[in-house]
Amino acid sequence: MSDGFELRVAGPADVDAIMALETETFRNDAWSHAMMLADLSQTHCYYLVATDPDIEGLSGYAGLMSPRGGADADIQTIAVAPDARRRGLARRFMLTLIAEARERGARRVFLEVRADNPGAQTLYASLGFAPIGVRRGYYQPDDVDAVSMRLDLVAGASA
Repeated sequence: MSDGFELRVAGPADVDAIMALETETFRNDAWSHAMMLADLSQTHCYYLVATDPDIEGLSGYAGLMSPRGGADADIQTIAVAPDARRRGLARRFMLTLIAEARERGARRVFLEVRADNPGAQTLYASLGFAPIGVRRGYYQPDDVDAVSMRLDLVAGASA
């Protein structure tokens, strides 16, 4: 893709840069450093970071939990820096994570999205995710509901 972003697999060495964007993006419900480091260190997790040569710091990151051979995968998190938004990075992250889940053998991909984030919900719906329920008060301390969504993967199809 020619969107200017370079994607690469993230690892534990990226945790400080990821946490800088995490705390900026998710002020009240950011993951802790320890939680993020634990995910980045797991073999069943697959995280990506994006950079843009014209933007200092990370342009974004995204994570997937998908044990090899498991039927279910979960989009753990996705964040795009304010100066990198509206350029297709979130879609590119999602397509890459979905492809990785499929490669690992997943048949379904799940995610939670804030009920007060219609832009993200629209993106996920455009990729084939369908709402399957609501988790009341999931995002704390803001007491915001989460919409649970699922994408059924079809063997041999591309996202």
